[in-house]
Amino acid sequence: MKEKKAFIRNDEKPVQKKRFIIQSLFVLLVIWIGIEFHFFINSLEAGAAELAFRPPGVEGFLPISALMSFFYYILSGHIHPVHPAGLFILTAIIAVSLFAGKSFCSWLCPIGYIVEMAGEFGEKIFGKRIKPWKWLDYPLRSLKYLLLFFFASSIFAMSAMELRAFLDSPYNIVADIKMYEFFSNISMFSFIVISVLLLLSVIIRNFWCRYLCPYGALLGIVSFLSPAKIKRNKQTCIDCALCTKVCPSSISVDKAGIVISDECTSCLNCVDVCPVKDALIVQEVITKKKIEKKYVYAGIVLTFVIITGAAMLFGWWNNQVHDSDYKRLYNNRGLIDHAS
Repeated sequence: MKEKKAFIRNDEKPVQKKRFIIQSLFVLLVIWIGIEFHFFINSLEAGAAELAFRPPGVEGFLPISALMSFFYYILSGHIHPVHPAGLFILTAIIAVSLFAGKSFCSWLCPIGYIVEMAGEFGEKIFGKRIKPWKWLDYPLRSLKYLLLFFFASSIFAMSAMELRAFLDSPYNIVADIKMYEFFSNISMFSFIVISVLLLLSVIIRNFWCRYLCPYGALLGIVSFLSPAKIKRNKQTCIDCALCTKVCPSSISVDKAGIVISDECTSCLNCVDVCPVKDALIVQEVITKKKIEKKYVYAGIVLTFVIITGAAMLFGWWNNQVHDSDYKRLYNNRGLIDHAS
């Protein structure tokens, strides 16, 4: 019976090219945001009478501030006027994870894109995927949860008044500027650390995402609530194990009935490579209905765009910090560092 099944072909078109295009477009968007923010910083340095446009999307790189704004909104019901775009970007990322698991990491995240490219490069160099021993892999995977617990426990212990005080503080207001200066004037130590992390991601696929990213830990937890799961049909599966071989998260898909893992990023590599039609599908676990792959990636993109777009439409997107305040705080940022 297994031999007969081996001749069944899956003619569904893979979505990996579309995923690469979506990732690339999102990376280009991030690069544009970086360029615009560079011009904003230049206008600050030059003491321009009118500052250049500050792209609110830069707040997507302020995860701690965004998480504090998110919790502040839960406690108070108010959107804090400093870095509000960060709040909605985080909300959109969580919503995407509720819709299709940890899919932000493999479809939209620019860091995930870089790490994935590093892993692809590493596999071409070594001719295989290098995996750490299981006895080492599991403890290392816990590191990102420890980092998440550290940040979350500190934030969730704060009252609405304490959160407001931090979000109003000069330190938080210029956090985006400090982030820019960290990379534009990077220290040798920081450069070495980032280079080592990138090198480790070449050697061990998804090293940063798998072991150290607290954002990934948060989305991994949220992903358990997602109704969209990879389902393996045990009756039609031919046990070729191609799904497991291509899984970037090293999940044993060929042994699962339903893939329930905090490491699954819904990249759909496994579904694409399966040679048997509908032996692997994306299934809505409550209704047991198949979700077409095109609806998965369309839903991921639309969920993110709708939430961030609604924030823009309703006037919740732009920072409410006045140019004069930015100039004053920029000129006194050394004092801010000392005070903090």
